[in-house]
Amino acid sequence: MEPNETVDKLAIAEQITNYARAMDRIDRELGYAVWHGDGTARYGTMFDGTARDFIDWVCHQHSRMVAHVHRISNILITLDGDRAASEAYVHAVLRFEQDGVMQQGTAYGRYLDRWSRRNGRWAIDHREYVQDIDEVGNAGPPLVGAIGGRRDRTDPSYAVLGASTSSSS
Repeated sequence: MEPNETVDKLAIAEQITNYARAMDRIDRELGYAVWHGDGTARYGTMFDGTARDFIDWVCHQHSRMVAHVHRISNILITLDGDRAASEAYVHAVLRFEQDGVMQQGTAYGRYLDRWSRRNGRWAIDHREYVQDIDEVGNAGPPLVGAIGGRRDRTDPSYAVLGASTSSSS
């Protein structure tokens, strides 16, 4: 692999990771920065529209939950000059209360993204989300009762990594 290919693939992989962080911290600005301004997103029947509207919609949905975690793995990236495509596996765990009962949803899916580099910055042109498996069940009590993560910029990670981690890259 050429050195520039490595740099480009790392920049794209970092943007995919930025998306997961933006969702878990409900950081709209970081989420917006993952897409180009004219980017689009299609999440099956849940959402189909502009990326900015998607970020607003999903942040609203997540803000109504108790907690959530997105994990990214198996990132494949193909490059073609200033264009790229990627597939990344996502495992999302979502906790929410429904009818007075704590529920936990788990979704396994893939982000199929089309990318372009504009003005030196890689960002998504279009994302297609494919959900492969999902399930919902009653959530048991917390194992240790210590949830230290926060779903905003007061999360301890911002003090360590900085408030705008790669949102301008």
